[in-house]
Amino acid sequence: MPEQQPAGQRDPIVRTIPQPADMNGNGDIFGGWVLSQMDMAGGTLAARVAKGRVATVAITAMTFVQPIKVGDLVSIYGEVTKVGKTSITIALETVVQRRLDPAQIQVTHGTFVFVAIDNDGKPRAVPAS
Repeated sequence: MPEQQPAGQRDPIVRTIPQPADMNGNGDIFGGWVLSQMDMAGGTLAARVAKGRVATVAITAMTFVQPIKVGDLVSIYGEVTKVGKTSITIALETVVQRRLDPAQIQVTHGTFVFVAIDNDGKPRAVPAS
């Protein structure tokens, strides 16, 4: 597995900007929104490893560190931490840059588990890399 790089030296899997429709009642971005963004990022990385379809089977850890604000530049980074017979575990980190501040702030991190699936949605072996 590659060495983990600081957020500024690696490419994000997903980069987006949340909009007012993504806010919760407190004016911050809804936690479910960031979870879905992380799931898409993790699924993209897992599909590359699986060389095909994958499905999310678990979020084994999730930490919300700071809120995300409307207009933040949201970047999600991932790293494969484990490959099993049919599963792929991905560590994901969400970092934001506030509208006028270039500093990178970690706002969430979590561990997502995906399973490689065939065309019928049944688990299949992850191919050797």
